[in-house]
Amino acid sequence: MTALLEEQKARRQLRGQMIAERLEKARIPGAWEGALRLADGGAVTRGHFARFLVEAGHAKNMAEVFKKYLARGKTGYVPPQWCTIKQAIDVIHHSGGKAVIAHPGRYDLSAKWLKRLLAHFSEQGGDAMEVAQCQQAPHERAQLATLAVQFGLLASQGSDFHQPCAWIELGRKLWLPAGVEGVWHSWEAAAE
Repeated sequence: MTALLEEQKARRQLRGQMIAERLEKARIPGAWEGALRLADGGAVTRGHFARFLVEAGHAKNMAEVFKKYLARGKTGYVPPQWCTIKQAIDVIHHSGGKAVIAHPGRYDLSAKWLKRLLAHFSEQGGDAMEVAQCQQAPHERAQLATLAVQFGLLASQGSDFHQPCAWIELGRKLWLPAGVEGVWHSWEAAAE
C-alpha cells in the first residue's frame, strides 16, 4: 500500500505544480507557495489553491474560484491522474481493509454512468459504497441505498470532512436507510 500511496502523492504533487504554472501564466503569482502554506505539510489539493485565490482577492468565495479557475476547461484545471479502481481495491484488500467508494452521488454522472461505475467497482471486488452524507437530500440517500443493494455492496456513512466549516458538521445527520447493511458489521464479524 505504501508504494501506491507514494505514487499517488507524487502524482498529486505534480498536478499541484502544473496548476500553479497555469495560474502563473494567467498572471496569478505565488499560487504554489500559497497552496503549500495552506496545506500545512499535507498534500496540496485544488481546495488549497481555491483558498489561496480567495485570500488573494481573485474571487469572492470557493464556489467562484472553481467556476472561474479550477473547474474542467478553466485556466487552472489539470486533470487528475489516479490509479485504477482494480489497483486501489487490491491494495486495500491486501492491507486487510474494505474497499469503499466515496460519495458516488457527487461525481456528476448520469444514472446510467453511475450504475456502470458501481457495477465495475463491484465486479472488481469492491466491498461498499458511501450511502449517507450530512448534506444530502433524502431521495438521494434512498436512491444510493437501492443501488448498494442492487450491486451487492455494503453501505457506509461519511461527512466528506476536509476542514472545519460552517456547512458541514462532522458526524451529523448520518443514518442509513432500512435494507442496507453497514460496512462496519463485517468488521464486527471479523473480530469475533
